[in-house]
Amino acid sequence: MEQEDRRSISKEYFGKERLAEHHYRSFNAFLNRGMQEVVNEKETIDTDIGDKEGEEPVHVELGDVRIVTPRVREADGSEELLYPQEARLRNITYAAPVFMEMEIVKGDPEEGEDRVVDSTETKVGRMPIMVGSDKCNIAGFSDEELIEIGEDPADPGGYFIVNGSERVLMTSEDLAPNKILAEYDTKYGDEIQVAKTFSQRRGYRALVLVERTRDGLLEVSFPSVSGSINFVTLVRALGLESDEEIVHRVSDDPEIVKFMLENLEAADVQTEEGAIEELGERVASGQGKNYQLKRANYVIDRYLLPHLHEEGVDEEDVRINKAYYLCRMAEACFELALGRRESDDKDHYANKRLKVSGDLMRDLFRTALNKLARDVKYQLERANMRNRQLSVNTVVRSDVLTERLEHPIATGNWVGGRSGVSQLVDRTNFMGVLSHLRRLRSPLSRSQPHFEARDLHATQWGRIGPSETPEGPNCGLVKNFAQAMELSQNVEDEQGLKRELASMGVEGIPGIEGVDRRAEGD
Repeated sequence: MEQEDRRSISKEYFGKERLAEHHYRSFNAFLNRGMQEVVNEKETIDTDIGDKEGEEPVHVELGDVRIVTPRVREADGSEELLYPQEARLRNITYAAPVFMEMEIVKGDPEEGEDRVVDSTETKVGRMPIMVGSDKCNIAGFSDEELIEIGEDPADPGGYFIVNGSERVLMTSEDLAPNKILAEYDTKYGDEIQVAKTFSQRRGYRALVLVERTRDGLLEVSFPSVSGSINFVTLVRALGLESDEEIVHRVSDDPEIVKFMLENLEAADVQTEEGAIEELGERVASGQGKNYQLKRANYVIDRYLLPHLHEEGVDEEDVRINKAYYLCRMAEACFELALGRRESDDKDHYANKRLKVSGDLMRDLFRTALNKLARDVKYQLERANMRNRQLSVNTVVRSDVLTERLEHPIATGNWVGGRSGVSQLVDRTNFMGVLSHLRRLRSPLSRSQPHFEARDLHATQWGRIGPSETPEGPNCGLVKNFAQAMELSQNVEDEQGLKRELASMGVEGIPGIEGVDRRAEGD
């Protein structure tokens, strides 16, 4: 190949759009789909109006969310288009108004007596916009047009402007959610085997552990339950009652069956009702029997493996799927104990996932929307108490959402107690900017050794630059993408993927019609 050809190909490959492309794609996906998905999750805002005798209940229904391009409100009340350079010079935030459809509904919809009091699209706040993204005012401008408005044509974008400061969201490295990892307990060597899953759904993350103790018994621990629960008891509470079905679901291997029989002999309860009662005594000891049962059912539905919840799927089927999943985790423990599988490597890149700008903004928008919902609820109840007319525009205070979105980007203190997520763009030189946009950070503590996590792992080849990492406490924890790295994003058409798998003969896929959910091999 001619040198000129090589040069033109590399120029094209490392062109302006490519270097921060992962930020753009992620943020654009958040604006196009992610925001609406978060609003659909919330769906309604319930209020306490209607608790009193003779009072009609009131709730708010959330509809479509829409975002325009960045604007600035002038002193005379007029709104003008805002360009990034103006935001930098005036020390203001490069943000766009967010509009949402809202309906205040009176009456009980279940009794068919609900009626809409007020329905309108209202401004709920302002969302900081990434420079160069689809909603940016300079998207698609030619070099000449950019120079005319004071922008640098070579600027890669991919960052936000908050109060005049340029802030970049650091790509965060995390362990893969909803994936079984089997390993030995670090404190006790290879005597105790653990299978763990970070079960994640709608921003909530729950660590579920299945542990094989020294005497060969399996125990499960998950959030909101202190200590651990006997594996067989929990599986029975989920609907797998018979000994034969439990063993068959774990494994048909004779050696694993022998381990399982020991567990079945040690189990105290034999029925589903008895298992739920025992669980109730653990999660609500000292309370009444009815409350204990209610609490036990709530805990296993809400906190145990939340990622297995599917919209429109029967609760009983969800519980059976949870039981099957726990059996798969138990099998991983036994395989590890028998030396049939290696301990999973946390530092292998197949076991890692990266959170880019769009994913981080989604987490932020979810908490901001919850805060707005609480405020709308409070304003509605206050207006109702004073016998005022209930209207959408008077109960929505747009600065609630705006503050919750801008403050974390301005300070770097993110939801979930993480700090340093947003950083000032390193403008030392052009290469510094590019390096900063392609940086990723590990959530591990800087003050501890973590030798394996800091090491260069073979699976980083072609993904992570082997030499660009700081010296000192951040060594190996702050890394940079390799030059030709391509970051794949979430699958957009999940149902299409499931149908494709079903057509290949994969059985028991949740949410696909005509597939036996309890078939072999799910």
